[in-house]
Amino acid sequence: MSVQKYSHVIVVGIDGAGSFIKDADTPHFDRIFASGAVTYDAIASNPSISAECWGSMLLGVGPEVHGLTNAIVSSTPYPTDSPFPSLFRRIRAAMPGAELGSYCDWNPITYGIVEDNLGVSHDTARDSELTPIICDYIRAKKPTFLFVQMDSVDGAGHGNGYGTPAHLKRIHEVDELVNDIHEAAAQAGILEDTLFIVIADHGGTNPGTGKGSHGGWTDGEKYVTFAAAGRNVQKAELGNINIRDLAAVVLYALGIDAPAFDESGWTSQIPTGMFADDTIAAYRDISHLTGAAPRISKVPHTSELV
Repeated sequence: MSVQKYSHVIVVGIDGAGSFIKDADTPHFDRIFASGAVTYDAIASNPSISAECWGSMLLGVGPEVHGLTNAIVSSTPYPTDSPFPSLFRRIRAAMPGAELGSYCDWNPITYGIVEDNLGVSHDTARDSELTPIICDYIRAKKPTFLFVQMDSVDGAGHGNGYGTPAHLKRIHEVDELVNDIHEAAAQAGILEDTLFIVIADHGGTNPGTGKGSHGGWTDGEKYVTFAAAGRNVQKAELGNINIRDLAAVVLYALGIDAPAFDESGWTSQIPTGMFADDTIAAYRDISHLTGAAPRISKVPHTSELV
């Protein structure tokens, strides 16, 4: 194992927030990441659909490799012997005693992307009901790795259009929930030793019809927010970054060696400028893997019932 940089990593995923966090009133987000590494131009997975995107983040490989779809993760447990193990399985192998948690509004993440034989603490509920449960868990268990997914922002995008006042209002309300989780880490006495990350999986469209969708490769769908704060995170506007890079960042923070870069497998990397560490490998361009030809989503896809 490499040198462990943090004892704890907390990731809060905001489904459907895209890059629209920059347009919303988010005082807590702004404060938490004032000295952190932030971008609103991270690249989603293609197609920009929940399972493809969350799968990329937690597995460190693209949809062209992991093959997950909303239908698959909603009906099929993630195989415990997959050649592409989740972050949870990699952490458990390296740190057998680690406390691991997956608390997701959209439970297919825990069911269909996280192996079920790892002793991962989990629960599911609507965002506002789930957050107090998450906060209690942080204070009681001080998790080594905690993954949270909030789904209501995506529902607001589908129901009103992405980037509309109603969508931005829900981002503002979820900003309060993000702060609750951040405060719980402080109350647990672990915040100074925590890498705290907020990430979106995809954005969406606003065709002016009162409904939005995603799954395509327009700018509103493919550009998303990534923000990290921690004691050795540099204040930076990150350049090249793909959402699958979350996996490499988490392993680096916990001092776990990542697999070798392989275009037919692991393509997660640590973004340039995020950490002051000249041993980090140069970032490789993977744009040719994303299928980045422009296309517009015609069919709504959502992890939220609307």
